[in-house]
Amino acid sequence: MRAVIQRVKEAQVRIGNKTVGDIGKGLLVLLGVEHNDSLGDVQYLAAKTLELRIFEDDASRMNLSVQDIRGEIMVVSQFTLLGDCRKGRRPSFTDAAPPHLARDLYEQFISTLSKSDLKVAVGEFQAMMEVHLTNDGPVTFILDSKKRF
Repeated sequence: MRAVIQRVKEAQVRIGNKTVGDIGKGLLVLLGVEHNDSLGDVQYLAAKTLELRIFEDDASRMNLSVQDIRGEIMVVSQFTLLGDCRKGRRPSFTDAAPPHLARDLYEQFISTLSKSDLKVAVGEFQAMMEVHLTNDGPVTFILDSKKRF
C-alpha cells in the first residue's frame, strides 16, 4: 500500500459539478492499493498517517500530528501510485490490486482513520475526480507499507 500525503490548508474533491468531499486544515491522502496488501498494511499506513508529525509547533518545528492539531483528512483512491515506469513509455499496473480487493482495503483504511474522531472526507472509488487543494508548505511525503523507501 502506498500513499502520498500532503499537508493542506484545504482540499476538495469534485465529480462533474458536484463536490463530494472537502476538508479544511489537515492531510490529503492519495492512496494506492497493491495486489498483495492486507489488513496489516491498512493498519500500518493508517497509524503512520495519524501519527506523522508534520505540522508545526509553537517553535515552528514539524512536531505535531494531524491528531495533535485536530485537523481533517481527505482520502482519495489513486491506483496510478502503483504504476511502474521503469521500462518503456507506458506505465505497468501489474502491482495494483484488482478493484474488488482495492475497494475493500481502501474502505478499511477510511474506517480505521475514522476511529480517530477526526473528520475524514473521501473521494469516490474508481471515479474520474478533480482534486483541488492548497498545499501548506508545500509539505509532501510518500509512505509505503512495505517500507521499500
